[in-house]
Amino acid sequence: MKYVLLAIAIVSEVIATSALKASEGFSRTGPSLIVIAGYGIAFYCLSLTLKSIPVGIAYAIWSGLGIVLVSAAGWVLYKQKLDAGAIIGMMLIVAGVIVVNVFSKSTEH
Repeated sequence: MKYVLLAIAIVSEVIATSALKASEGFSRTGPSLIVIAGYGIAFYCLSLTLKSIPVGIAYAIWSGLGIVLVSAAGWVLYKQKLDAGAIIGMMLIVAGVIVVNVFSKSTEH
């Protein structure tokens, strides 16, 4: 369940961050409400996750997957380009998250 909550936190944060661009500085009501709700859900679920996953491990997963998913959302929703350096860097971030999860004894699986 702890990883389900972490996944919900990550997806909610990605939705909120994507809506943050669409809110145009909180000048548009709909996207602004999505930002507030998304971050609220994200931080609530992350706080529940931290009861059973060490903060460093949870944050590594949260930030690593969040970076990749927000970049993908920017590419799809806003037609933002990703160059080779960005893609390679994100692949390294994902590799780091995998290493932490597979090889670290800091978290139970």
